[in-house]
Amino acid sequence: MEEYKTTEYLLFILKGFPQDRLEIVTQDTAIVVVVKGKNSQKRIGWRTDIDGLPIKELTGLPFASTHPGKMHACGHDFHMTITLGLIKKALEEESKNDRVFFFQPAEENLSGAKVYYDNGFFKEQQADEIYALHVAPNLPSNLVGSLNGTLFAGACRFVVTFIGKEGHAAFPHEANDTIVAAASFVSQIQTIISRNVDPMESAVITFGEFNGGIADNVVAGKTVLTGTIRALTHEVNELTQVRMTEIAAGIALSFGCKVDVHLEQFGYVPVVNHPELTIDFMDYMKNTSLLTFKEVKEAMTAEDFGYLLSKMPGTMFWYGVNSEYGLHHGKFNPDERTLIVAVEEIHQFLTHRDKQ
Repeated sequence: MEEYKTTEYLLFILKGFPQDRLEIVTQDTAIVVVVKGKNSQKRIGWRTDIDGLPIKELTGLPFASTHPGKMHACGHDFHMTITLGLIKKALEEESKNDRVFFFQPAEENLSGAKVYYDNGFFKEQQADEIYALHVAPNLPSNLVGSLNGTLFAGACRFVVTFIGKEGHAAFPHEANDTIVAAASFVSQIQTIISRNVDPMESAVITFGEFNGGIADNVVAGKTVLTGTIRALTHEVNELTQVRMTEIAAGIALSFGCKVDVHLEQFGYVPVVNHPELTIDFMDYMKNTSLLTFKEVKEAMTAEDFGYLLSKMPGTMFWYGVNSEYGLHHGKFNPDERTLIVAVEEIHQFLTHRDKQ
């Protein structure tokens, strides 16, 4: 939600385009652009995220970030550039139907998709079908990867706080050790995957932080754990959260401490591609001249585009940019030659959808 300069620059570019068929609506740092069709029967949507990451850029490129500790290390600058190209193309070639382009803030942490849909901003401009890509550094340049069904997992961040009683390490019976309680909790949580989740389903629970205690000779009266839950279906996602809460209640009873579980799902639900639209997308991409297509496997990465797909049909896909370094790395450097190819071929696909 801090993309002020990015939004200012995007608006500068957009206002340089012909305005006769262009409608631009803003709220905070979010932008919706509508390119009017000549006889619109439906709205074809395209979404790009616009936020960066708190990462120091190490690429050494002449156009590297000038903001210390901030970088487009997840390819959102590529996403925006492609989207501007698609708008330019849509203005050059009049279509039958409206095209709706959503420049979305806060994909990385606060789920701008959910924020700006739930508050009515994007809902008012809702598309009948919507598409999005994410660059893939591990795929060859100009390779499109997708699949019918779940592409990305749902993700839920959790913060679990244990409150007991501090005391001297020599007298543990007079205290209530939250480190011991938290350690037991970590061990028991592993049984959710091994004993509650169907072996034919997939889920991941990762503890990223374990913080407790103030000194080596003091029994810890407070311990905080943070981590993430990943699951490929809404049902397993909900199951893991319910079981985590139930186990926490059992730990509180067993160790006589207070345990608070805070779950932050936001809009990071599974990215589930629409069957009919995705089959059409895959068939189209298999027959393009500049792109190659590969059916990929599901990934445990999360994307809040899944929230939009829970509200309207659409498809998301990977786009290969062949970077030596991966996403969220300070040396991430995708192949710029892929930009013009993406604009041309995705525009042609959206034109194809315009005729359906």
